[in-house]
Amino acid sequence: MAVRAVEAGYSVVGVDTDDLRVKRLGACDSYIEGIGDARLAAAADSGRFRATTEYEDIDGLDVCVITVPTPLREGVPDLSFVECAGRSIAPHLTPGSTVILESTTYPGTTESLLLPLLEQGSGLSAGADFHLGYSPERIDPGNPDWHLENTPKVISGIDAASLRRIEGFYGDIVERTVPVSSCRTAELTKLLENTYRHVNIALVNEMAMVSRQLGADIWEAVEAAATKPFGFMPFRPGPGVGGHCLPVDPSYLSWQVKRLLKRDLRFIALANEINDNMPDHVVRRVTRGLNERGKSVKDARILQLGLAYKKNTGDIRESPALVLARSLLALGARLVVAEPHTDAYLVPLDITRVELTEAEIRSADVIVVATDHDAFDYALVERAGAYVLDTRNRCRGERVEIL
Repeated sequence: MAVRAVEAGYSVVGVDTDDLRVKRLGACDSYIEGIGDARLAAAADSGRFRATTEYEDIDGLDVCVITVPTPLREGVPDLSFVECAGRSIAPHLTPGSTVILESTTYPGTTESLLLPLLEQGSGLSAGADFHLGYSPERIDPGNPDWHLENTPKVISGIDAASLRRIEGFYGDIVERTVPVSSCRTAELTKLLENTYRHVNIALVNEMAMVSRQLGADIWEAVEAAATKPFGFMPFRPGPGVGGHCLPVDPSYLSWQVKRLLKRDLRFIALANEINDNMPDHVVRRVTRGLNERGKSVKDARILQLGLAYKKNTGDIRESPALVLARSLLALGARLVVAEPHTDAYLVPLDITRVELTEAEIRSADVIVVATDHDAFDYALVERAGAYVLDTRNRCRGERVEIL
């Protein structure tokens, strides 16, 4: 967002409490997938971008976009980062300023939580003195086709003037905006999108757990069903769901419905149960496969491909691959992981990281494909691996088992 705004002609100050990230941005060392160092350097060289840890540097702002994390803590939404950002921004608002929340949250957050904080800290009135709205981020990490500019941007405002101001801003940033009638509707839109994915992935994961016993190939069934030109959208099984969206966002919705309406959203609860159980299902498959080959998980040499939650990214937040790795370690496996995308300082200390080489493959009792990065040499894995359990359907051969 910051780099794209610079490219659109805006002067941008990026505020982050992480001093290391600020220093990396200052050195034009990008940690954001999809934004290379050269593009970041071009933004810096324009003289219209800088990163800082100090909110004092945002004095005189025209537009402020809040993109802070909104995690779950023991099943309860944690909006402390939104609250902290709101309190920190408020003293710097002036008449005519615009504030946009992009962080995923439950319906009502913008108007019931953020708005009062901004008014109290600024002494201004939302709508009358400054503009406020909500626009969910829709970035799909690792997607080479859809990115910020060409993904339609849902936008909303607390009133017509706020919506016009927000539409004008994003109109400079993206190709198409999608205005909706209220901030609550925009907030629900993001939760609906991710709950839809979460529930459908759970459906195909549950089918994957039984298809082998039925003598059927779930992967082939999905591809065949996808030829239907209406009424079907393909979702594919895997070791679970991860990242900062799917494991979190649906629970935001179910938490609020339970709190306000005293009702359970049963689809979400069931999807959570199925997707959360997938790493255990993979462990059972590994255990059974090793047993069939006269080996035990304990002391087995296991090479796991991938630690990130998604191919071609380095993000290990809520990653099922990380859960899988730690489950195998807990059973006494001698586990090593090949992960080309995650920065070394983000890899947990209990995970041993290796390069994917023929020697590593040949020394493994089993290779588990947990994240299907394109950088992996799957032909080498097929040729040199004694036993491969592939949770992503990338390998073929007599010694390969597919989830």
